[in-house]
Amino acid sequence: MGALHLDTLMQALPLDQPVRIELHEGVPILRAPPQVQDRVEDLLSRRQDAPLTSDEERELLCLEEIDELLSLINRLVRNAVATSGPGADGIAAV
Repeated sequence: MGALHLDTLMQALPLDQPVRIELHEGVPILRAPPQVQDRVEDLLSRRQDAPLTSDEERELLCLEEIDELLSLINRLVRNAVATSGPGADGIAAV
């Protein structure tokens, strides 16, 4: 993933709506703010009724990629906590 691609992804997530950190069972989980989640749902819903504009398709693609990156980071964090926690047996959870 090149720097230009990361710049595009970062522009899709407005600065006034930072990624939230929530604790689940003592593990920090990164979440997109509700406004971003609502926007994705809106775009997906509208796409079922009619084609999106090219700008909207790019926005949706970027938001989906951000979601994939957050999911990857969350899995890595959960695996790290699982393998380094008390009584860990060295097997990472998926």
